[in-house]
Amino acid sequence: MTKQAQLDELKKTIEQQQPCKDLAATATQLVFGSGNPDADIVFIGEAPGKNEDEKGLPFVGAAGKFLDEMLGSVNIKREDIYITNIVKYRPPNNRDPLPDEKAEFWPYLLKQLAIIQPKIVATLGRHSGQAFLKDLRISADHGHPKRIKIKRDGQEESLLILPLYHPAAALYDGSLRTTLIEDFQSVPKLLAEY
Repeated sequence: MTKQAQLDELKKTIEQQQPCKDLAATATQLVFGSGNPDADIVFIGEAPGKNEDEKGLPFVGAAGKFLDEMLGSVNIKREDIYITNIVKYRPPNNRDPLPDEKAEFWPYLLKQLAIIQPKIVATLGRHSGQAFLKDLRISADHGHPKRIKIKRDGQEESLLILPLYHPAAALYDGSLRTTLIEDFQSVPKLLAEY
């Protein structure tokens, strides 16, 4: 079975099992993820926003446009990467996802990563970063890759995590724009090394 077919199966499983039923009830649709199932890098945000909920695709609003700009700055196209969120239903009023919501979606996210098998997992923002790096301080740790061990199906495996500010942060705080663009410059070098 191809990676895309496996991802399609996982999406169907989530729709059938419907984790976070309260969130599912208030969302328009599941926002599973999109991109290249053979990607070397997977970008993970926290949860879909309004535009994503309407279109069923991650990072299609203003933050997504800035993400595309940053990818372009290092000669990477959106179709070369895979992008998803930890929580796959939009929280009401774009509130932060709750710890139990992130916990419910965690096993599905790990399955997505197991299928894609990226070289690098780039977390976008504090919520997704702390899911992998519990002690993450985004202001200090952004742009510094860390190798971690995770347990999946009783097996321990290694993941390279690159914590980054969320692109939306740069839209609210212009000083972070340069920081994010600078952090992105390390992506091609990391991909070449790993």
